[in-house]
Amino acid sequence: MSIYRARSLIRLAKSKSNFNFTSPHLPVPCSIRRISSSIIPSHLERVGFIGLGNMGSRMASNLIKAGYNVAVHDINLSVIKMFSDKGISVKGSPREVAEMSDVVITMLPSPSHVLDVYTGPNGLLNGGNLVRPWLFIDSSTVDPQTTRKLSSAVSNCALIEKKDSWETPVMLDAPVSGGILAAETGTLTFMVGGPEEVYKATEPIFSSMGKNTIYCGNAGTGSAAKICNNLSMAVSMLGVSEAFVLGQSLGITASTLTKIFNSSTARCWSSDTYNPVPGVIDGVPSSRNYDGGFASTLMAKDLNLASSSAKELGLKCPLASEAKDIYAKLCEDGHGTKDFSCAFRHFYSGKDEL
Repeated sequence: MSIYRARSLIRLAKSKSNFNFTSPHLPVPCSIRRISSSIIPSHLERVGFIGLGNMGSRMASNLIKAGYNVAVHDINLSVIKMFSDKGISVKGSPREVAEMSDVVITMLPSPSHVLDVYTGPNGLLNGGNLVRPWLFIDSSTVDPQTTRKLSSAVSNCALIEKKDSWETPVMLDAPVSGGILAAETGTLTFMVGGPEEVYKATEPIFSSMGKNTIYCGNAGTGSAAKICNNLSMAVSMLGVSEAFVLGQSLGITASTLTKIFNSSTARCWSSDTYNPVPGVIDGVPSSRNYDGGFASTLMAKDLNLASSSAKELGLKCPLASEAKDIYAKLCEDGHGTKDFSCAFRHFYSGKDEL
């Protein structure tokens, strides 16, 4: 891609304005950065979105509000109806989404789901060797090996018709951080792997769903960044929970310890933003019986991905292994749907702040 075109696309990404929107079905932000449909680059206009769970439904809604022509697919018929009732195009399979899209975004629960959507019957790449989308973006949390396998499969296809500077389709791995609230308010952080020139050309799409986009490197590095981030997040949450329980047992309230942590060397996201002790911070999952947020089943899955990657590389990651076992136990004990901060109550038997 020429330097001139790259700069033009970057300038387009910076042209934003505010837009208010409310929906009776899906929680959406009161104010987001809107890209007028008149200035959306032609190669990004038609977006297919597959996977409309807690995260994907909100991400797709933000794209719609930003002016993109969006078609969606999910196996959950009730969420599909929410979109069709709003006049949004719904498709019966990933392949049908691909047939009308310039860009396809997937947001799915696990590597097996991603592989099925891409390469299974009626999958995105199952139309022979020819595909219409020039770009595939996977925002699922998967292992780097799966990402690189899919990236190779995409690059081995050919485009039905050339799109601007691209003669063959490309893929970006772009998992996210921020959770449901950030997905709703359009403030996600994207960790992106793949060709850098493609990443730059796609910035308008990312800016419609998030406030931070970090380029990580070649294919698979976005996925690698995400599992490293979640490994650190899990270990941090367990460490903070363990310290709070010890403090409670020694006669120190969690509120007092939180003040100490947050003004000293123990300060971290798990203490000052997402505190696991019920009654310490309002508005976080621990304040609503650990409902909502990032499910323990998903954390267990991500820790499995991190542990498997470490094992393949011959790396010692004892904290990842221990965290994986703890979250597996939480799931076995019936707490898999609860936010991962529930380890404080359901693994460590910590007490609520009265």
